[in-house]
Amino acid sequence: MSTRLGQLYEAHHRQRRNAGDFVFVPERIPLFQDAIGQGGHVLDLGCRSGALTRHFLEGNEVVGVDVDRAALAKAEQLGITPVVADVDEPLPLDSETFDVVVAGELLEHVRFPRALVGEVRRVLRPDGVFVGSVPNAFRVQNRLRFARGLQPERDPTHLHMFTPAGIRALLADFTGVRIMPLGGRYRRLHARLLSQDLVFSAIRTA
Repeated sequence: MSTRLGQLYEAHHRQRRNAGDFVFVPERIPLFQDAIGQGGHVLDLGCRSGALTRHFLEGNEVVGVDVDRAALAKAEQLGITPVVADVDEPLPLDSETFDVVVAGELLEHVRFPRALVGEVRRVLRPDGVFVGSVPNAFRVQNRLRFARGLQPERDPTHLHMFTPAGIRALLADFTGVRIMPLGGRYRRLHARLLSQDLVFSAIRTA
């Protein structure tokens, strides 16, 4: 099953995202770097080819998990330790192993995001940081698409749509939850309705 899923995502990445390269909202990068820091053991879930990971690789020991073997091979060339796995299954990693877990543009793709967040909490050390991002699925552009009878999200691999409140509910077992709307030319007028992305960070309690 994971092999078949990997093949599907490999084809999807080739067609839509340049072999799995991450689509950036540039303002997201320093927020991730600040949350991750240096000198830590970092787990990047859904790392693809390492396009996001490369921005916090220096000074950290990074393990990258992905189901797309072709993209993961590229990540390995950057110095990322690769683990082929389906994040909708229990992670093949020991408990309380990582200082930081990263999930950039991932939770909207998985079947069971709450179960994955539980796995994130399991593999994080006490006081470890969970940082990630999801599309702001209920932004005005998507609402207008829905009003026109179209799917709100263009990406067929998006299985869930998140609001800031939905992210907070998903992180109920963490503390220090922060959610930052980013991207979008007019987001300063109304961040919740006009931002492109939601970046979040949270801390695992003991």
